[in-house]
Amino acid sequence: MERNFEQIAHLMSRLRVALVPDEYTLQRDIQTVLDQNGFSYQKECLLAPRNRVDFLVEGGIAIEVKCGRQKPNLTRVLAQLHRYAASEQVCALLLLVERNLVGVPKQIEGKPCKVLGLHRLWGVAL
Repeated sequence: MERNFEQIAHLMSRLRVALVPDEYTLQRDIQTVLDQNGFSYQKECLLAPRNRVDFLVEGGIAIEVKCGRQKPNLTRVLAQLHRYAASEQVCALLLLVERNLVGVPKQIEGKPCKVLGLHRLWGVAL
């Protein structure tokens, strides 16, 4: 799982899109990268009632995507990530946000967690 987690994080860090017009488009691009690299996954995977992660990749890697003109609310995102991490199906968390989000711990519920700020990946200074 750890090797896959690092490999998927690396693949997502190489994802280049001119702009993120909406979450659906970014999810489609993520899906393409996962497909091209042979990863199996469930999209919109239901972990528990009212608890649905954008992608659950083989080995239990949860990928959550947040887009928008404003940074996502840290408190809400952390609560969401804690709910995901509480699931036995999840072994690691990868959060992709349009704008970098500071304050997300490297482990949640004892499971590794990584945040990739897409603007930072593109070299855009905001």
